[in-house]
Amino acid sequence: MAATGRDAHVQAPSATADREIAIDRVIPAPRELVFAAFTEVRHLSRWWGPEGFTTTTQAFAFQVGGVWEFTMHGPDGTDYPEWITWTEITPPERIVLRHGESRDDPDAFTSVLTFTPDGVATRIEMVTVFPTRELRDVAVERYHAVEGGRQTLANLAAYVTETRGIGAGD
Repeated sequence: MAATGRDAHVQAPSATADREIAIDRVIPAPRELVFAAFTEVRHLSRWWGPEGFTTTTQAFAFQVGGVWEFTMHGPDGTDYPEWITWTEITPPERIVLRHGESRDDPDAFTSVLTFTPDGVATRIEMVTVFPTRELRDVAVERYHAVEGGRQTLANLAAYVTETRGIGAGD
């Protein structure tokens, strides 16, 4: 139901609300710096993933239609093949990506990342939409996707804070 009249400031729920996970965090660094940490593999490989995970990249091309193929190594020694392609890039404001185990993964999901200035900091919002509600529920209940997403953004914040000045010239 669309909001109208004096309640126009109230947003109607999105058509995908029952398939979404939304996570946000304020990172104490300028937007350009946070965006760079998200778009250069030398940075991504150092903070991507939940606590205890590491990443090994096999291929990386940050461009619309480009691919990041990598393996996430869990703290228990389990390897997870991962595949991401970028479908929209608007520096330093927005990234839209598709993420699964491989290019043909029928369970792949879409994430929209927005980078918004928040004073001298950056608010990053990550909204992930799964193909079905059931897949979202499995991600939340079995794989702890909400906590994992929060940990991933916390790792990003810690990395950016520790390595200020990671801009394009480094």
